[in-house]
Amino acid sequence: MSTDRKGPVLSRRTFLQKSLIKGALLTVSAAGLTTCRGGPPGQMGKSGVVNKYRGGIAGSNWKAGHMLLQHGPLTPTETEKTGIIIVGGGIAGLSAAREISKKQFKDFLVLELEEKAGGNAISGANAVSPYPWGAHYIPIPSEEATFTRELFEELGVIEGYNSRGLPLYNEYYLCSDPHERLFIHGRWQEGLIPHLGISEDDRRQHAEFFSAMEQFRRARGNDGRRAFAIPLELSSRDSRFRSYDTLSMSRFMADSGWNSEPLRWYVNYCCRDDYGTRLEETSAWAGIHYFASRNGRAANADSPSVLTWPEGLGWIVGKLGETMSGNIRGQACVLNIEATGNEVAVDYYDIPRGKVVRVLAGTVIYAAPRFTAFKTIKSFRDKLPAYADCFGYTPWMVANVTMKGQPEGVGTDLSWDNVSYYNDSLGYIVANHQSLARHREKTVLTCYFPLTAGEPPAERQKALKRTYDEWSAMVVQDLSRMHPGIEKSIEEVNVWIWGHAMIRPMPGLIWGRARQEAMKPLEKIHFAHSDMSGISIFEEAQYRGIMAARAALREFTGNNS
Repeated sequence: MSTDRKGPVLSRRTFLQKSLIKGALLTVSAAGLTTCRGGPPGQMGKSGVVNKYRGGIAGSNWKAGHMLLQHGPLTPTETEKTGIIIVGGGIAGLSAAREISKKQFKDFLVLELEEKAGGNAISGANAVSPYPWGAHYIPIPSEEATFTRELFEELGVIEGYNSRGLPLYNEYYLCSDPHERLFIHGRWQEGLIPHLGISEDDRRQHAEFFSAMEQFRRARGNDGRRAFAIPLELSSRDSRFRSYDTLSMSRFMADSGWNSEPLRWYVNYCCRDDYGTRLEETSAWAGIHYFASRNGRAANADSPSVLTWPEGLGWIVGKLGETMSGNIRGQACVLNIEATGNEVAVDYYDIPRGKVVRVLAGTVIYAAPRFTAFKTIKSFRDKLPAYADCFGYTPWMVANVTMKGQPEGVGTDLSWDNVSYYNDSLGYIVANHQSLARHREKTVLTCYFPLTAGEPPAERQKALKRTYDEWSAMVVQDLSRMHPGIEKSIEEVNVWIWGHAMIRPMPGLIWGRARQEAMKPLEKIHFAHSDMSGISIFEEAQYRGIMAARAALREFTGNNS
């Protein structure tokens, strides 16, 4: 900075930095969680269409993140120190923080881009009910998912064990009946596997497919491990099973003679639901894993039962973060991570204060999605790793719709999960399904749309360009196909856009070289996040967070025990 008699004159670099920060602040204020682009009912929307419903587009601070990352690192104006930094406050980051805290280590910080931690398990609420903005359930934990069962014991989700050693789950958290229904041939059937109006050949193929999946569920490799486990890192290394990762699920089914349209619809639905990928894009190993990995048992529930909350996994997020609020910094956009001698420097943009802060730490846990690491970690910016192109992500849209009364239809009663055989969406869950009220004056429907029509980059661009009017019309049209006339009962439609919602387990990712390379520590940086598993589910994120926390603690303390 130079000066003259008129006062300080900013250098070009400082001017650009300050301009960028100012622009980022304006952008954040336009993209925060409370953004309402729809406006009140009856007013003209941006697209020239009169708004029919209250609501708007909510979402993450992607604009600020894009702007800052694209312009590269900025010069820090403050410096501080801590022991361990956790980048990312999703399930992996919060699980890492909880593990560190349980070891009585308090010198750590969690840096989270959003105002609140949670990642894609974040939730919201209105006067009717809390509701999820993403992940909304966990199946009863499998045999190998010891971390999840331990957490559930601590949180009171597991209340005890019976004489046979089976867990007793809190009844309020077990999904209430009825669980699932499918709209097909003009009526609702119980369960999501199509059985109304299917042929005998369809039934034969269904029986063969699920028999094969049961055999995979029971199978063990030469190493004694289950063929398909959760966490997947505990699965068998036997090549008999790992070779399925080289095929697509579509090819595996075709090679097995399973060409039944209703069966392929169902398996495609499952792949889109858990992975955000179509049959043709999903690793066969991942596709089989969906059906063969879960073997959880309970004293008071059937094996396929799930645990859910009105706010989805937002309930767990709240529990994980409630004792660590002083260690979590929201609205912190990490810009740069680099080794500096025996420490790691983490520079982040403090959005509320408009400042760039440098934190020097002994070690770092990177619990944000891997694609962001290629922008923030200096070593990756200097030389992009060969595996970078192997990590792809599906964009999603999630909508929460508030309506008077509840949806009606012919056949099976309204369930927790409601899906149409004919729609592009994954249907909707009833956020206030767990309510004990016999009659609902109002209902909140959480609708899920994986944007899988085209390639992810193109779908992301289309998603960011759509107006609130277009999104709300798309949601209401989807619901109307299942419930003609429902638009008359809808009061509010709120939309959330996830640009990079979940990792895509395409053929070769699970057991290929890229994932193995991506898991390796780098310059005192340990990687977490479900990306490191190639499958975006709670247990994988939790496992990666805990394992990274243990590795970081060993490195920081020098204690290898």
